[in-house]
Amino acid sequence: MNQISVNEEKGVVLVKGVIVDSQNNPLIGVTILEKGTSNGTITDFDGNFTLQVKENAVLELSYVGYKTQSVAAKENLGKIVMREDTEVLDEVVVTALGIKRSEKALSYNVQKVDNASLTTVKDANFINSLNGKVAGVNIQRSSSGVGGATRVVMRGNKSINGDNNVLYVVDGVPIGNKKASDNSTDGTGFGGSTSGEGISSFNPEDIESISVLTGPSAAALYGASAANGVIIINTKKGAEGKARVNVSLSAEFANPFVMPKFQNVYGNVAGDYMSWGARLEQPTSYDPADFFNTGTTFTESFNLSTGTEKNQTYVSGAAVNSKGLVPNNKYHRYNFMVRNTSKLFNDKLTLDFSASYVREYYNNMVSYGTYFNPIVGTYLYPRGSDFKQEEYFERYNSELGYNEQYWSPGDMGMSIQNPYWIAYRNLRPETRDRYMFSVLLKYDITDYLNVTGRLRMDNTYTEKEDKRYASTNGTFAKPKGRYNYSNETYRQKYADIMVNFDKQFADIYHATVNVGSSFEEYDTKGRGWGGQLMTVPNLFTYGNVDPTTGVPSQTGGNLRTRNAAVFASAELSWKSALYLTLTGRADHPSQLINAAEEWIFYPSVGVSALVTELLPESTRDAIRPVLGFFKVRASYTEVGSPISETGLTPGTLTHEVEGGVVKPFKFYPVSDLHPERTRSWELGIDSRWFNNTVSLGVTLYQSNTYDQLLRAELSKGSGYDYMYVQAGNVRNRGIEMTLGYDQTFGNFSYSTSVTATANRNKIIELPHNVKNPVTGESIDLSDIKMGRFRLREGGEIGDVYADQQIKRDQDGYIVYVPGSPLTTEATEPYKLGSVNSKWNLGWRNSFSYKGFNLGFLVNARLGGIVISKTQATLNLFGVSQESAMARDLGYVMVGNVPVNPRDFYQTVADMDAYHTYSATNVRLQEVNLGYTFPNKWFKGTPFNNVSLSVYGTNLWMIYSKAPYDPELTASTGTFGQGYDYFMLPSQRTYGMSLKFGF
Repeated sequence: MNQISVNEEKGVVLVKGVIVDSQNNPLIGVTILEKGTSNGTITDFDGNFTLQVKENAVLELSYVGYKTQSVAAKENLGKIVMREDTEVLDEVVVTALGIKRSEKALSYNVQKVDNASLTTVKDANFINSLNGKVAGVNIQRSSSGVGGATRVVMRGNKSINGDNNVLYVVDGVPIGNKKASDNSTDGTGFGGSTSGEGISSFNPEDIESISVLTGPSAAALYGASAANGVIIINTKKGAEGKARVNVSLSAEFANPFVMPKFQNVYGNVAGDYMSWGARLEQPTSYDPADFFNTGTTFTESFNLSTGTEKNQTYVSGAAVNSKGLVPNNKYHRYNFMVRNTSKLFNDKLTLDFSASYVREYYNNMVSYGTYFNPIVGTYLYPRGSDFKQEEYFERYNSELGYNEQYWSPGDMGMSIQNPYWIAYRNLRPETRDRYMFSVLLKYDITDYLNVTGRLRMDNTYTEKEDKRYASTNGTFAKPKGRYNYSNETYRQKYADIMVNFDKQFADIYHATVNVGSSFEEYDTKGRGWGGQLMTVPNLFTYGNVDPTTGVPSQTGGNLRTRNAAVFASAELSWKSALYLTLTGRADHPSQLINAAEEWIFYPSVGVSALVTELLPESTRDAIRPVLGFFKVRASYTEVGSPISETGLTPGTLTHEVEGGVVKPFKFYPVSDLHPERTRSWELGIDSRWFNNTVSLGVTLYQSNTYDQLLRAELSKGSGYDYMYVQAGNVRNRGIEMTLGYDQTFGNFSYSTSVTATANRNKIIELPHNVKNPVTGESIDLSDIKMGRFRLREGGEIGDVYADQQIKRDQDGYIVYVPGSPLTTEATEPYKLGSVNSKWNLGWRNSFSYKGFNLGFLVNARLGGIVISKTQATLNLFGVSQESAMARDLGYVMVGNVPVNPRDFYQTVADMDAYHTYSATNVRLQEVNLGYTFPNKWFKGTPFNNVSLSVYGTNLWMIYSKAPYDPELTASTGTFGQGYDYFMLPSQRTYGMSLKFGF
């Protein structure tokens, strides 16, 4: 409550107040001046101010981009709302460690996303809703569908061996739960899933806003993961006033978006599972798309907000129930959250407590691969056979006393099973229980000095089962079946304490200083056991597992990591127009215990200048109709990351034990390990033009990452398999641009924005001569093979190579004799291209008129390649449209030689060079149409703020030459990109949403 108190000196009073904008957001740095004097102050991060003035004084309030206001100093001023000249030119953003800062003061690029952008078009994993809306961010959706993890990379791949995914921060605390996602696979394996990671389980309705910090300068205070950028999530709090309840209901339906093109005119020869038979008299009606169900996702959520001036409470709950495209694929999630904010001891102490619980259930999450993937048999099914018979996927065997799998084509040379058997009799359920608790205490020592402490605990308990019924293919189970069970516990502990100083000096100077320390610990441990069933078929219990084949499993163990840190930041400003920001952080990570360099220190420095505020007032007024706001900014940062693996330093090495025998170390012990370092700079401008209807932001950046952790293979005589080497320099250089237009014409308003991002990744240096510490021989690491990728100086992380071609004679012509297969030969590795895009573009539009709103988003990716092993296999089996067209023609031209189609496709089935496609694509990503009903329509009822909307995603692939959706990813790992190996298709969705309050 604002109050006025009389000073001992007669006629002097103390005035307190809070200043907000028209959206009720606090304004930082508003100048409050006692008219006719030099006595003044500015508002703090919450818009509050305190000023001692003479009785009956008049206060003048001024702020960049807002109209100057005069108010009389009197008791109970209440909230003072400042009106913009034309448009809001500055906002409060939450930056590192929950520190609030004025957007105009920032020396780096920060982009803010509000709740409406996350919830207008629904997605169970709200991170997918950021796609195309933020510059500098590359977002790839998992092919697992609903409940799958999302790969998010900012400003390119920096680390060769480490994690390049972004760091997520919730209410100032980093979220470390990435273990659930598969970020190691290269996408070529035989079966895989990409279930959601920690951030994907959050309820988007609980999110107030998101700040996207694309560069390490923006997040230097967060330590190791800051090199990859940060997404800061601010959750909702209770609000003062009577209890308010908001409800949101949505229903969404999905079907396959991009699928391979199949043929249905050529059948198979009896007894042959490949479709290279004669042309059918009548084209088959079989369509693999018919195997897929219409996916459904139903979401119900509510939140309750209530409170007084001293105490506010927020409670929410949500349920997501989804059935996937593939039969018996399910995902269910239930969220509960409570948050209470209180002010105690004359408002000096703030207590903010929250507790959350998430329950998740997955069943048969498959994203790619051959085994346990039902779409493999569906796609390759012989076109001369009747797929209807396969729907009765099990037949009772009276002798055995149980149902057996029925699958007429057999294993098709790839251990393929009946798709329905995989869906209903190879079950892989998974449940997760997640508990999150956090508490914040802030004590105001004075009006410019406070102490803040935070504590967070995040525990996830996961149970997984693998039930393979009797008569499952012998590659995967013995005749009576197989059972595996495992559980895993993930624990995160985080605590920090900060001293915060915020004070105005001599009217024109302002200083904000934050000093603190933090501790964090991440620990994952899992155990399991399983094997072949012994006595009773399909009895999935421990007691029925054959102990002679039972195999224990273990995860975690030595993966526990800790880090202690001290940090500081300072922001100094002059006339709220020139800003200097300095930060420093020192980490002591457990991965570097007993290493040559146990502590990591990294600084950052940034400057920003509001050019328009530095101009003479007459000049500023003259140019204001054209240029209303212009800021330049620059920053430099160095960020250190500990080595990406644990247990490498002396004293932390752990022997593996197998069968009771201690195994020797695979790698040569290293003692001089150093942190991986990223040095980055950026330059940028932010501006508003033409009465602030047009906004333009441009950022140029460069980062170099040094001391990469590389693995060098050692010769057999050394006694070790490999050693670790730290060397190399990976550079990322790019540009981020945003251009927006926002205008209101009476009851009609229109806004549009374009985001454009270009990043160029380059490997500047790799080690050429590494000495084998045992034999003394030289090892060359200037050409490193990582699956399909090769890392070479001058290349980039993402270059794909091939090392095989169709054999040619001395004149360069292919060697081919009709009736005989083509032959292949090994070659020097040659580059096929890079999976990295050249440009990522997003074009967002919004129209509104008298309660109606319409929006659409077009996304484009330009450049890069993808490889489809799916297409290669479809061609090999003769079920692709491409193979049918070749048969219609009678040959495939290879150079100037016509080759029999079957001979050709059999030869090139394992050659990526013949299945490489452009990744360029343009799509209509989102469309939404909604109407907000006038509250007067519900007069006399408890309802208000009622809105109804319909929406769709992936509605139109405007341009793409790839045989699958190039934006899908098989994993969140660096080397799992750009490769399709029977990934589930991406989804086109249609939905409707109803929201109301009471």
